[in-house]
Amino acid sequence: MKKWLVAAGLGLAMAASAQAADKIAIVNMGNLFQQVAQKTGVSNTLENEFKGRAGELQRMEGDLQSKMQRLQSMKAGADRTKLEKDITAQRQSFSQKAQSFEQDRQRRTNEERGKLVTRIQTAVKSVAASQSIDLVVDANAVAFNSSDVKDITADVLKQVK
Repeated sequence: MKKWLVAAGLGLAMAASAQAADKIAIVNMGNLFQQVAQKTGVSNTLENEFKGRAGELQRMEGDLQSKMQRLQSMKAGADRTKLEKDITAQRQSFSQKAQSFEQDRQRRTNEERGKLVTRIQTAVKSVAASQSIDLVVDANAVAFNSSDVKDITADVLKQVK
């Protein structure tokens, strides 16, 4: 009788374990993020948004370099002093504009990433609910998973479209 109870208990534990595996899934968030970003053209949008300011900074840098080359070939005098002051002022202006540009670009990049992450998370929740999955784990955060664990990355990618 005791062996039978142990066997029954073990059988129930294995059945519960198998059933639990059906309610757990993995998703490759890094892969999803990369593919969704490519499909939505986020990098192109950001590039176009900042193209004008980037061009202005490049022009300023080119002008600054040409003035510095001119300065190297000049002899001491009033013109040289004036050019040195002009270069110093232009360097400060360039530095401020470059720093502002970089901060704005980083802020917008973070905003767009946040939007993508929200879209992906919504899709993960939707797929998990439709497939009666209780737990979804990022595939990159798992040290090991058996082949029994369902990968819903493709389903989530279809949902995000």
